[in-house]
Amino acid sequence: MEMPSAAFFQPWTIYCDGSAVPNPGRMGLGAVLVAPDGTRHVLSMATDARGCNNEAEARALMAALRDAQARGATALQIYSDSSLLVAQLGIVDVPPVLRLAALYEEVGALLATFTHTSLHWIPRHRNGDADALARAALGLLPKRLGKSPKRRR
Repeated sequence: MEMPSAAFFQPWTIYCDGSAVPNPGRMGLGAVLVAPDGTRHVLSMATDARGCNNEAEARALMAALRDAQARGATALQIYSDSSLLVAQLGIVDVPPVLRLAALYEEVGALLATFTHTSLHWIPRHRNGDADALARAALGLLPKRLGKSPKRRR
């Protein structure tokens, strides 16, 4: 029996983010998928549905997972700036958010189709590309991070 190549086990990296404007409102989904060879693929789409920012975050991850699956990914390292998403899908024992439980179950079922996944929280400033893609799907400019320069009088 032939063993799969080492490339088969190399993880893809996903950075995902969702926006809802207003909150709740129109949802924009954004993700950056990086293949093991460094090739970047981007996802930026608006949904027909309305929802809150937490729903948009989960839907962005689902869209990224489906895209990774279609590209043949088997292992994933996933990064999100949504602490709720990471907590609800991670190994941390937290009470479920009942209003979003079915959505998180759907995301969990998609995650289970991969041979290996790891999900990590990152600060918002390290997820700027995915955030910009989610906002662009709604026709919005990227958020400015950091403090605004002081105005001189």
